[in-house]
Amino acid sequence: MTTPLPSSVLDLAPVLPVVVVEDAADAVPLARALVAGGLPAIEVTLRTPAALGAIRAIADGVPGAVVGAGTVISSANVADSLTAGARFLVSPGWTDGLLEAMKASGVPFLPGVSTTSEVVALLERGVNEMKFFPAEAAGGTAYLKSLAGPLPQARFCPTGGVGLGNAASYLALQNVACVGGSWIVPRDAVAAGDWDRVEALAREAAALR
Repeated sequence: MTTPLPSSVLDLAPVLPVVVVEDAADAVPLARALVAGGLPAIEVTLRTPAALGAIRAIADGVPGAVVGAGTVISSANVADSLTAGARFLVSPGWTDGLLEAMKASGVPFLPGVSTTSEVVALLERGVNEMKFFPAEAAGGTAYLKSLAGPLPQARFCPTGGVGLGNAASYLALQNVACVGGSWIVPRDAVAAGDWDRVEALAREAAALR
C-alpha cells in the first residue's frame, strides 16, 4: 500500500534523509531500513548517474516510502524525476523558470533559500514551504529565529550542516517543520550494506520530535 502524502511533505517526519545513491541496487534495502526506522520521506539527490534509477526502484519496490528528488536545478530534472516516480521535489535554490516547472509538476516541492529577500520573493509567489540551504553556513538557528517574527507564514526544512548534534535546536524553532540531513545514511554503512545501522540511526532521528 502506498503511503499517502499529508497536506505537506514537511509533516511526514522530523527528519528528511538526504540520500546520495551510487548504486541503484542499494536503493530498495536502504529505503526499507529508513521506513522501518520511522522516516518514510526520502530525498534522493540527483548527484549521481544512479539517482533516477534509485528513485524508480524505491517508488516501485517500497510502498511505505515517499520518495522525492533532490538537487533539482532545471525543468529537465523536474520532468525526469516525475517520470522516475518522485512524489516531491527539492531544489538548492530557485529561479522563476525552475519555480514554474516545479509548480506545474503537480507534486509538493521545496525551493531552496538562504536570504530574506528570497523568502519574501517566494511568499509573493504563493509559496510558503522552503528548504533553508546551506543552513549552518547561511546563519543557522539564529537566522531562522530572526525570520519568524516578520515572516511567520514561512515554514522551513533546514539542510546543510545539520546533524544529530544540532537537529533538535532547529526543530525547536516555530518556523522549522523538519530538518534534512545525511547523517542517517553514512557512506560506509551504505557501502557495507549495513541496513541495521541505517535503521537504528533512522529510529534515533525519528524520535527527535
